[in-house]
Amino acid sequence: MTFDARVTLARPDLADQRLEGLVAAERYAPSRAMVCAVPAAAIRASAAPDAEQWDQLLFGEVFRVLEEKDGLAWGQAARDGYVGFVETSSLTPRAPSPTHTVGAIRTYAFSKPDIKSRPEGLYSVNSLVTIEARDGRFAKGLGTGWFVEAHLTPIGRGEKDYVSVAERFLGAPYQWGGRESLGLDCSGLVQQALYACQRACPRDTDMQRAFFPEIAEADRRRGDLVFWKGHVAILLDPDTILHANAHHMATAIEPLSEAISRIEAAGVGAPLGYRRV
Repeated sequence: MTFDARVTLARPDLADQRLEGLVAAERYAPSRAMVCAVPAAAIRASAAPDAEQWDQLLFGEVFRVLEEKDGLAWGQAARDGYVGFVETSSLTPRAPSPTHTVGAIRTYAFSKPDIKSRPEGLYSVNSLVTIEARDGRFAKGLGTGWFVEAHLTPIGRGEKDYVSVAERFLGAPYQWGGRESLGLDCSGLVQQALYACQRACPRDTDMQRAFFPEIAEADRRRGDLVFWKGHVAILLDPDTILHANAHHMATAIEPLSEAISRIEAAGVGAPLGYRRV
C-alpha cells in the first residue's frame, strides 16, 4: 500500500500510532490535538526558518501534534490532512467545540463590543469561533475578541453557491500555500469556497483533480473546474474563469481562451481536463 507523504503523519523515525502496521517507522506515538490560536499559521515543509509554506491553519482549526522541538510542532491538520511544521507559539491546547465559523470574507475581532475599540485581529472566512458571550450586535469569541455577530455563521449553516463565495476573493493577493483571505493559491481558493458551503475538498490540485468526477469539455458550465499541471481555475461560465494565480499575483477573472494560450505558451501545456463539483 502506498501512502501520500503530504497527508500521512509518518517519517522513518516517527509515526502516528494509528499507522502502526501500515507504515514502517522506528517508533509510534499518539498525537495530541491542539488548535490554531492566531488568525493564520503556516504549515511548512521542514523545520528550516525559510522552509516552503505547504498549507495554512486558520484560527480554531485542529492540528494533531506528534512532536515538539525547538519551537516547532510537527503534526497534521485535522481539516485537510496536511502534514508539516507549525510554530508552537501559534497553537494552544484544544478548546471547546466551535459554535460558529467566520462567514464574512474577513472580519475584525475588537477588544470591546464597540467598533471604535482596538482591533485584536483580522480573521478569514472559515475560521472557527466559540462564542462565550454576547452584547448587543457583538459576540465574544473564546481566545479572540468581540465580533460583529452578523459576520459569523452558526456551525451547520453554510453557503449555498460556492462560486459566489469564490468571487468574494476577487483581488486577494496570491500566496503559495495560502488559504486565508489575505492571500491564497489556486487550490486554496477552491477549497475555501467549498468549505464555506460545508463541502469536502482536498488541498492540492492533483488531489482535487482525482477527487471530483470528470466531465467532457463540451459539457462545461458555471461551477466546473478546469485543471492544468499544478493549477486549477473555477468556471464562472463556459468561457470565463476565476483563479488565484501567479501571473496576476492575485485572484482574477479572465477569458478561458486567454488563460489557455498564456499557460501553454509558458510551457505548462494544455488543460488536463474538466471536473464537476
